[in-house]
Amino acid sequence: MMTFGLIALIAGAASALMFASIVSGALISLVLVCLAPLPLMLAGIAWGPLCGAIGGFVAMLVIGSVLSVPLAVGYGLAIALPAWWLGHLAMLGRPSAGGTAVAHEGAPAAPLQVEWYPLGRILLWIAALATLVTAGSLLSLGTDATTIGEAMRRGFARVLSLMGEAAVTESDPRVSVMVAVTPVLVAAAQMATLSLNLWLAAKAAAVSGKLHRPWPDLSSTSLPPMTLVALCVALAFSFSSGIGGILAVVVTTVLMMAYALIGLAVLHIITRDLNNRAFWLAAAYAIIFMFSVSLVLLTALGLADAVFGFRERFLRNRQPPPLPTS
Repeated sequence: MMTFGLIALIAGAASALMFASIVSGALISLVLVCLAPLPLMLAGIAWGPLCGAIGGFVAMLVIGSVLSVPLAVGYGLAIALPAWWLGHLAMLGRPSAGGTAVAHEGAPAAPLQVEWYPLGRILLWIAALATLVTAGSLLSLGTDATTIGEAMRRGFARVLSLMGEAAVTESDPRVSVMVAVTPVLVAAAQMATLSLNLWLAAKAAAVSGKLHRPWPDLSSTSLPPMTLVALCVALAFSFSSGIGGILAVVVTTVLMMAYALIGLAVLHIITRDLNNRAFWLAAAYAIIFMFSVSLVLLTALGLADAVFGFRERFLRNRQPPPLPTS
């Protein structure tokens, strides 16, 4: 019990320090803030959701006492709560149908078969949490589209004025572009950071021997069919005005990011038979990292797989022909 509490304390303190590093103004602090959920996710995956919850509460106490209570509340809603919930879902399982352990005539019982929470649903939860965090950050600026836009215009004009020699007005075209793309960039960043943190936490738990489940086949991840319908509805509403249109843009962005991750899974499947597969995958990841516009191609690949089932067809063609029965 003492070890359990110590781990929760260390995870919470580490996450709080990573989050509080933003006050330093150093560029590396942006990376640390993005990785702030990692210690809590690792604690939740390796030592259980209670450990992650205690760590998040400790981090909130540290931030509230050192910085401010509103920042602690924001940290709890935007970082601690998603980290705890995703860590819980990653280790959520139930006995599969017909998988109960049974012993016969003194023989050892068969191992219990566990059905783990589907990866596609975890990806949907990541999209939902990214939507809520992004919507919360935008609504903290105002409750209507006009107020939110004006607040962002004032902020971006001030930032551009500090970066340049001449004063920048709110009507500057650069400010308008930044206001237009901010909801998309924030939503995409939230989706990417939550997904990356969960993968890093699970990988660290597996390397340390603390992942109490088999490593999942990430390339088989698929979203529920109704996700495509939700994407089409959100895309249609994103052309409307007002706060509804902004929220629809956020939902469209996170769902497209989810399909981009599915596109990565398709890429891993269809390159299995290639020579120098590691080189081609490394090149693909380098292109994605350097040219973010390539995410559009990944999203198209993920959407095409959802419609045409590329992975199923590829895996079906790789299976050997059935043996003759006569």
